Amino acid sequence: MAIAHHGDLYIPSDSPVHRWAVGSKLLSLLSFMFAVAIVRQLVLVPLALGLVALLYGLSRLPLSYLARRLPYPGLFVVAMVAVLPLTSGKTVLWQWGWLTLRLEGTQTAALVAGRFLAILITGFILLGTTPFLDILKALRGWGLPPLLTDMALLTYRYLYDIAAQLATMQQAMGLRGYGHRRQTARRQWTWLAALMGSLLLRSYERSQRVYKAMRLRGYGQQPPRATVAAATPDPVGAIATPLTLTAATILVLAEIWISRL
Repeated sequence: MAIAHHGDLYIPSDSPVHRWAVGSKLLSLLSFMFAVAIVRQLVLVPLALGLVALLYGLSRLPLSYLARRLPYPGLFVVAMVAVLPLTSGKTVLWQWGWLTLRLEGTQTAALVAGRFLAILITGFILLGTTPFLDILKALRGWGLPPLLTDMALLTYRYLYDIAAQLATMQQAMGLRGYGHRRQTARRQWTWLAALMGSLLLRSYERSQRVYKAMRLRGYGQQPPRATVAAATPDPVGAIATPLTLTAATILVLAEIWISRL
């Protein structure tokens, strides 16, 4: 499995966002995500989502790429903000018996969900158009300690192996009768606890073997060499980077201006 071109995240293409140099793209998109994170005015959320939609269109990533990844974090956000329209605020929009929909809570829920969606999709654009290994190289070029980048790389690499191992163990449990008949909650938790404990022990043992193999190959025995990458022309970044940073600046300035009104 090639880490740099893992099919689950990175989608090879020839879109303008793919051709955007990694360093400037990372800086621009992280700045934009930070700008979205500090937005407190609901009126700016559609603007942020519109910019993200434009960027996603330029990336030429399929909608199925987004559809496969949004449900799980989306459910988490929905669980966090679902009660806000019913409990927060004083202005009543609609009421039926004890069920009351309030204006302030609805606005807060929309603000939180909109910001989260914009930041999440921007992150998916970054990961979908840039090999993870190139992102780590750019971060190391910014001065991030090699130990942290190595830990991130190994974590990313072996998460997929752990997921495959978990699927194998679940299949083995099914062959041994788990899930074929109704079981008590206590027995289900016993099975799950045994599964997670076994997975944790196997992961720990594997990490020890990987570390010993890395040490035998010389890892950590001498400081890494500092490499300076040759500057390459970035015609896409010459346009996209100023535009993205300008959009992030506009969001921040608009937030400051509206909050002072």
